[in-house]
Amino acid sequence: MADIPPNMSGPSSGIVQRAKDILLKPKETWPVIAAEPATTQSIYVPYVVLLAAIGPIAQFVGGQVFGFTAFGVTYHPPIGSALGSAILSYGLTLATVFILALVIDGLAPNFGGQKDQTQALKVAAYSGTAGWVGAIFGLIPALGLIGALFGLYGLYLLYLGLPVLMKAPKDKALGYTAVVVIVAIVLFLIVGAVVASLTAPSLLSIRG
Repeated sequence: MADIPPNMSGPSSGIVQRAKDILLKPKETWPVIAAEPATTQSIYVPYVVLLAAIGPIAQFVGGQVFGFTAFGVTYHPPIGSALGSAILSYGLTLATVFILALVIDGLAPNFGGQKDQTQALKVAAYSGTAGWVGAIFGLIPALGLIGALFGLYGLYLLYLGLPVLMKAPKDKALGYTAVVVIVAIVLFLIVGAVVASLTAPSLLSIRG
């Protein structure tokens, strides 16, 4: 138990508090996160595992209740393909966090930082908080843009976290952030393409 941060080993109240802290007072919270002993499992469970599920669940429910509107047509995806998409999206999100952490760790020396896989995973996980929380707006697809704005705030969290956890000089933090963001965008596009490849056939069959 000594390897698991105390505030992450409790019930859901610990997750909510950590999410609030990283969103509302990131400058004070990143040093706390940096000092916490952690393992891959303690970072993922329960924090990432639960928060990463918000988007897929919200999109699934929103699609079934409100549907997705494009080109003047409202589309309610078949429940089977929608559920499959949600599960696939969730799994790929969990994998993406780990891949992004590997990128953050690998790039650290190029920006004067120190390699540390655990700290890199913390950055990838906790900077994703804004996007995951904002994904709740997926319950109403028309409000998806608001969720995207939350995701942009996550870039600021990343910018603040990299110097603290990866020991990169502050004057190199912007470049470090920019490169990580580019990689994150590529990963996001790949995930979106994979999920879309599952849903597109159903959409075409309905419209046909």
